[in-house]
Amino acid sequence: MKRRKRKGRNRLKKILSNSITGILFIVFMGMMFIVISSMASGGEPQLFGKQLKTVLSGSMEPEFQTGSIIAVEPVKDAESLKKGDIISFVIPDGTMVTHRIAEVMKNGDHTMFQTKGDNNKEPDTEPVLAQNVVAIYTGFTIPYIGYFVDFSKSNKGTALLMIIPGIFLLGYSAFTIRSALKEIDQKHTKKELDKPA
Repeated sequence: MKRRKRKGRNRLKKILSNSITGILFIVFMGMMFIVISSMASGGEPQLFGKQLKTVLSGSMEPEFQTGSIIAVEPVKDAESLKKGDIISFVIPDGTMVTHRIAEVMKNGDHTMFQTKGDNNKEPDTEPVLAQNVVAIYTGFTIPYIGYFVDFSKSNKGTALLMIIPGIFLLGYSAFTIRSALKEIDQKHTKKELDKPA
């Protein structure tokens, strides 16, 4: 009875250990993909045709948090954008901003957008010209990973990105070998005990 309970406990530990390792590996590989994609493209990483942008301010909280990654897609027709859409646009100093359209303004053939961060009390000072709108928010966000992506673009981050996978794989290999040796040893001991005197 005790042996059966021990076997059940060991099996549960093994399943739990493998599940946690699998989840951590998937998360880590996802982060690696985002960072490598970002470095390869020389700008923002891309996934399934969507561009991933790091949120560096809290102006759009609670829609998305500072340090999140958001997915945006290029705007094909800026004229079709409407009030309530969240857009990424370039301001005169070249910075990319992602805010919500508070009002659509028509001036002859020209369309402009009054934008505002959800967390800001006042709308943005300058209206956004339709041609300065780069992308529209798709509704997909991952909290906090933006901090990791931002750090990974630094020299320290790049170095760590090369070292950590190696350490992770060595640790996992050592754990697997140790578990396998322990199991072999237990089987050998059991055989010795089961031998007739």
